[in-house]
This record gives sequence, structure tokens and C-alpha cells, in this order.
Amino acid sequence: MQVIEFLKKSGVSYQLSEHPSVFTAQQVAAVEHEPGRFVAKPVLVKADDKYLMCVLAAPGKIDLAKLSKQIGAKSVDLADEKDMSRIFADCELGAEPPFGKLYDLPTIMDKGLEKDDHIIFQAGTHEQAVHMSLADYKKLAEPKILDIAV
Repeated sequence: MQVIEFLKKSGVSYQLSEHPSVFTAQQVAAVEHEPGRFVAKPVLVKADDKYLMCVLAAPGKIDLAKLSKQIGAKSVDLADEKDMSRIFADCELGAEPPFGKLYDLPTIMDKGLEKDDHIIFQAGTHEQAVHMSLADYKKLAEPKILDIAV
């Protein structure tokens, strides 16, 4: 299911913007004229053979050891591009939206995102971004909130 279709059905307020192709969360921040802390960067990890979607602010980096400890996993690694292409088949590689539930994945959000009132994220393509309130994002994504970023 495409993220825009999901958002339309959800009834929450959001804005969709078009921009030149960008390939990193920090580039999304630049073309959207927003600080990087507002851009949600999804990171797919494999924890004890189960995939999880972790969501953190663009400037952040996931701390796999911290995540492992908090979820009680023996091993946590970043997923590879082959896994990402398979799981997010409806998205351009690297432009996944931060809604694990669209792909039957649990979503873990870094607590650092909680201090802001809105977020921006890629809409499955490198040319579109979604702007929405953090409250609506949390309502739709139902993330577990942990301290997972450096």
C-alpha cells in the first residue's frame, strides 16, 4: 500500500510537497528548508532474525548496541539493500516512509523526535515529501519510543 493512499484513508491532515530528487534525509531537510531534526529517517534493522523499522531524526545515527540492549536482542544489524528492496517493493530504494505497519513491521521511534511538533519524511519516492504533525504520525505509526540514536 502506498503511503499517500494510507494517509488519505487515515483522515489526518498532511501536506505533500514535490522537490528535485534527493537521496538522503539531510538532503530532504535542505530542499524542504527545514532543520534536519524534523526529517524522519527510517532505518531497517534485523534483530534476532526479525525486521524492525527504526525512525530517527536525519542528523542522528542509530546506536545498534543501545537498541539491542533495550529490546533484549542478541544480535542487531542493519538490513541490506536486497532485503530493503524486497520489503519495500512499492518504494524507491532509500525513500521508504516511516510507517512499519504498512509493511508488517514493528516501528521504533527515537525519543529525540518527540520534542518537535511536526515531522517530514519521504513518500516512497526521491521527489516527494510529506509534512505532518508529530501527534498524527504517532497516532498512525503507533511506534514504541526508545532512546536509539547517537
